[in-house]
Amino acid sequence: MDIRELTARMQELVASKGWYEPDSLRPQTPRNLAISLAVEAAEVLEHFQFREQPRRTEELAAELADTALYLLQLAAVSHIDLERAILDKLAVNADREWDTEDRS
Repeated sequence: MDIRELTARMQELVASKGWYEPDSLRPQTPRNLAISLAVEAAEVLEHFQFREQPRRTEELAAELADTALYLLQLAAVSHIDLERAILDKLAVNADREWDTEDRS
């Protein structure tokens, strides 16, 4: 399954829950989705708070999935081709110079 198919599945879920409706309690606006994405990313961080490895990998996997789903939805409602954006960014990073030593 590719990014477009995953996005379509996410949008099917959102539509089935009525979250695209004007009176939805979970409006699918870029702002709301960006906030939700940050919240989910923070939940990923909780798995590493005061430890190097997560205690429960399956719970971390669920949080990573939540984060990815919000990312897909944010890109979709913002009319961003996420696959193209990722490929473009990989190309930029391939030519980028990275630090080779600790500067602290």
